[in-house]
Amino acid sequence: MRLFVGDDWAEDHHDVEVMDGAGTVLARRRLPEGVAGMSRLHELIGGFLPGDGDDAEVVIGIETDRGPWVTALIAAGYLVFPVNPLQASRFRDRHGVSGAKSDAGDAHMLADLVRTDSHQLRPAAGDSPEAAGIKALARTHKTMIWERTRQVQRLRHQLREYFPAALEAFGDLDAADTLELLGRAPDPARAARLTRAQVSAALKRARRRNIPDKATAILAALRGEQLGQPDALTAACAATVLSLIAVITTLNEQVKVLQGQVEEHFGRHPDAEIYLSQPGIGTILGARVLAEFGDDPHRYRDGKARRNYAATSPITRASGKKKIVAARFIHNDRLVDALNSQAFAALSTSPGARAFYDELRARDIEHNDALRRLANRLVGILHGCLKTRTLYDETTAWAHREHLPRSSAAA
Repeated sequence: MRLFVGDDWAEDHHDVEVMDGAGTVLARRRLPEGVAGMSRLHELIGGFLPGDGDDAEVVIGIETDRGPWVTALIAAGYLVFPVNPLQASRFRDRHGVSGAKSDAGDAHMLADLVRTDSHQLRPAAGDSPEAAGIKALARTHKTMIWERTRQVQRLRHQLREYFPAALEAFGDLDAADTLELLGRAPDPARAARLTRAQVSAALKRARRRNIPDKATAILAALRGEQLGQPDALTAACAATVLSLIAVITTLNEQVKVLQGQVEEHFGRHPDAEIYLSQPGIGTILGARVLAEFGDDPHRYRDGKARRNYAATSPITRASGKKKIVAARFIHNDRLVDALNSQAFAALSTSPGARAFYDELRARDIEHNDALRRLANRLVGILHGCLKTRTLYDETTAWAHREHLPRSSAAA
């Protein structure tokens, strides 16, 4: 016997519908979030299972793949299919054009979707708790880096409004010496009064090289003639700059703390050695790639399935005499960012990757497209290494390509 359950979740409740294999609605309920709701869900499903339920299968569709509720569903032995919201929207349009939508209606749609189309969906990954922990840390670490970039851009915009000389004096606005000096002198008047000793001391604490020349350049930029703003506006802008400096400083500290946590957790994972053997991958990048791929050995049927999930492989649209091969625009942004970073770094560490990229560029393929194709190749190599539990080998990975010099293949 198979039961199909649609679960439309919200922050504090779940609308669920239970359906049998013929599409008959057996029950509809709104359940609270948490232990109480999960207990009532088990009771509801159990009421439709014959005997001890050992021969029954419960299939659940829900528009998320994480959280305590999903973990509890998987732990209970249910077959859970996380449904992409875009897939859910397209399925809803298949059966109605009015545009009507409700929580109960979405629960019905999800139950019907897993009843008829579960063979087209990927079940929730059986990732280990270790991989889930790495994912939480790696994602937060990257999010903070992105947030720091946003705050630095805000700082740059603010300085351009009233203190453009600071942009000439300081190259990296998130660097320790820049934040220290701007915090000490956030407006043109105070910046012009900075002494060589103060600037040199800040550069020394930031472990800069060639301190005398750098100090001279900074002082020249800060003391030069520049257009200004009225005192009242300058004072207000300086106050906002001090606030932004405080935020960026805190983000710098927390990014460093989280980096240590990511390195520690990733280093304990059994797949870490395989990831670190790949060209262009270090500890942080390896943790990010593992986090987004997961470590369920049965999640990807083959290398093609992994490449499709990574969105590095192209898609083909063919109709009649028209055929278009295009990049995938719907993808996991974090995974694509990590794989592109790996591909770029691999250009200087792997002769095979460099030769592959150069061959593509020689065919007038643009840099970004060539990098994506290289990333696609590297994902396939990674899949093979994980499947066979072997480390990356340059000869095995690239020797079959005619353009790879033998000396490089033997390296």
